Amino acid sequence: MTDVIADLGGILLGSRMKRLAERLQGDAARIIEDAGLPMQPSQIPLLAALDTADMTVGQLAEAIGSSQPGVTRAIGQLTELGLVEANPGADLRQRLLSLTAQGKAAMARVKMHVWPGVGRAVDEMCDGRTAELLDHITRVETSLSQSSMVERHARLGQPRLTIREFSDDLAREFHDVNAEWIQAMFRLEPTDREVLENPRARIVEPGGTILFVEAEGLGVVGTCALQKTGEHAYELTKMGVRASARGLKAGEFLLDAMITRAREMGADPLYLLTNRKCEAAIHLYEKLGFRHDAGIMARYGARYERCDVAMIHPL
Repeated sequence: MTDVIADLGGILLGSRMKRLAERLQGDAARIIEDAGLPMQPSQIPLLAALDTADMTVGQLAEAIGSSQPGVTRAIGQLTELGLVEANPGADLRQRLLSLTAQGKAAMARVKMHVWPGVGRAVDEMCDGRTAELLDHITRVETSLSQSSMVERHARLGQPRLTIREFSDDLAREFHDVNAEWIQAMFRLEPTDREVLENPRARIVEPGGTILFVEAEGLGVVGTCALQKTGEHAYELTKMGVRASARGLKAGEFLLDAMITRAREMGADPLYLLTNRKCEAAIHLYEKLGFRHDAGIMARYGARYERCDVAMIHPL
């Protein structure tokens, strides 16, 4: 079976590292047990820190980069095992944690019977490049301390949008995207079906063009066409964005690209026909320069039963 976590790469980095950590911790637990030691792998860092100096709970939490509540729970377990004890510090309000004689003996066994073999095993798994791996992990940790994943996602999380040209393998997308919004608000008229089912013959070959907007991670989410209706006249038509892509500004991105394309093609006029029910679309058209025009309505508006809004762009 496919490995979903591995296939999704950095997107599931946390899940992959958690999976790896659980596997390594499981093996470490067996090694520790075989050495006749009572502690768990997750408790070793605490013991190792206290093996260097006596510390308060706060100092210990800072030393291993963990939360104080988590450290307090773990210390309680190690105290029950007889490996750690708490004694009054110079400041009587603080309690200093230290290894008991049993705890020091346990750490001596860890250093002798656990760490050397684990270190060699890790180096073998890393093909002798353990230092490089650890250095990279340090860079990631430093980077996270400077800016969290949440902050980075807020800055970088919007999917990238790209424009794609028409090709026959995208004809179905042209049909489906437009059918989705038309059927949600109106009904497919015969002229709709003819264009949507024959985009190359009805739009591209007579001199028009079709563009698509693709959102990173979502694929094609929108499309728009320029249909040639005169020697230089072009109708901006069949523009739609999937409901699932709302909020990405894919429609604005696509419309801006299509206006640029119309300008390059020498469109005169560039116009569109729509219905007042399409309030969001009309607002977008106005935002990018289209203006309501009675002349366009009189000249072209009869093509669609649902048409009661006509607009022109002053290219």
